[in-house]
Amino acid sequence: MGEDEGVVEVIERVSRSVVNLNTLRVFQDVFYRTVPVKGMGSGFIFDERGYILTNSHVIAGARRILVTLTDGRTLEGRLVGTCRNPDIGIVKIKTDNLTVAELGDSDKLRVGQGVFAIGNPFGLVGGPTVTSGVISALNRTIHAKEGVFEDLVQTDAAAINPGNSGGPLIDTEGRVVAINTAIIPYAQGIGFAIPVNSAKECSREIMQYGGVRKPWLGITGLNITKEVADHYGLAVESGVLVVNVAPSSPADKAGMRRGDIILEFDNKGIRRVEDLQRILLQRKPGDTVGAFILRGSRKGQLEVILERMS
Repeated sequence: MGEDEGVVEVIERVSRSVVNLNTLRVFQDVFYRTVPVKGMGSGFIFDERGYILTNSHVIAGARRILVTLTDGRTLEGRLVGTCRNPDIGIVKIKTDNLTVAELGDSDKLRVGQGVFAIGNPFGLVGGPTVTSGVISALNRTIHAKEGVFEDLVQTDAAAINPGNSGGPLIDTEGRVVAINTAIIPYAQGIGFAIPVNSAKECSREIMQYGGVRKPWLGITGLNITKEVADHYGLAVESGVLVVNVAPSSPADKAGMRRGDIILEFDNKGIRRVEDLQRILLQRKPGDTVGAFILRGSRKGQLEVILERMS
């Protein structure tokens, strides 16, 4: 079997797990008239019980979700839950004879690695569409109107549009390594995707508890290195520089400001953003945690009451 033929078989297999999602939302216009609004997106079956992974923005607030499989079946989908950040949602259908996509390990992704984006752009008939490319960058942080999205995968495999948003990004072995998202409005010629390991964590919480219980701090941080310290004239060469504080977030309520440097969190030294994330995963919403910060030339302690990430 030639290399191209092997890749084609892999794509054909994974494509059978990809679904098209048609949604119906109801809004009121300025005259308080009820206006139905249709939407579309993609998703993929990741559990034989009929669970489908997609983007939160594809299905959030939908009154009705119609799921179309590649074999032509159209079924009613039930919204199980969503994670606003990362942009992940789960839908469930009741049927059998489903093809399930294999989830990979996004921690093993490397820049330059070949990938394929699969989806149903603009709801076109005839089955999923496939585009190829590479992993262009990892750990991207993007600001969008829905919030700040961190740890994204950047790829040139597809300029993600509303139709294939929520579809899988797969490696050459057919394993899902990320979920495509069209939540970034200014992406031209590039696409962004949510690492599948983040989606795994979100989906476990949703399927077990109906929602995410992970605590939220509400900042965007930058790792301080010697180069960063020299560029900004900082007094330290390690820690997390706060570059954005989400309004009404736990950090905002605690008095944290843009430009603060987090040196310790929960009585543990902080050298990188990953240290902060690791501590947050060990805590739960409602916990009060001390943050030791440097603001200009002054050091001080803030008390942060962690909240549940919505």
